[in-house]
Amino acid sequence: MKRSSRLSIALHALVHLHAQPGKQLTSASLATCLMTNPVVVRRILGELRQAGIVDASKGPNGGWSLNRPAQEITLRQVYEAMGERLLVRTDSDPGDVTCAIVRSVDRVMHDFLDDAETLLAARLQRVRLSDIASDAIHAGFPRLD
Repeated sequence: MKRSSRLSIALHALVHLHAQPGKQLTSASLATCLMTNPVVVRRILGELRQAGIVDASKGPNGGWSLNRPAQEITLRQVYEAMGERLLVRTDSDPGDVTCAIVRSVDRVMHDFLDDAETLLAARLQRVRLSDIASDAIHAGFPRLD
């Protein structure tokens, strides 16, 4: 799976959980909506559970639910729970570490990407899950039933 798709899958699943208050949604039902495998859903939601964003319960009526209101969940919290960067780093020429130009270019680009990542994370802090959910609901997304 592409690194960038994990955050999108997490946000998509969280909006579904928000839209079904009081219900436990299974990994299988979420996977159908997300067009992925239930194992992928469980892995991603497991990371969100460790971050205190979702809860899981077992049994015939078990499933996933939000641990707190969507207004209290920022996109930055979700992003940090995924434990990955938004911007992918590439080295100029990983085979030639002796070249001063390669090292300089890589250092400058890494610093630039670190700065850009910090700006993106700050922007994610200002957006709440409820903002995405509200937009999706106004667009008429179907609920899981």
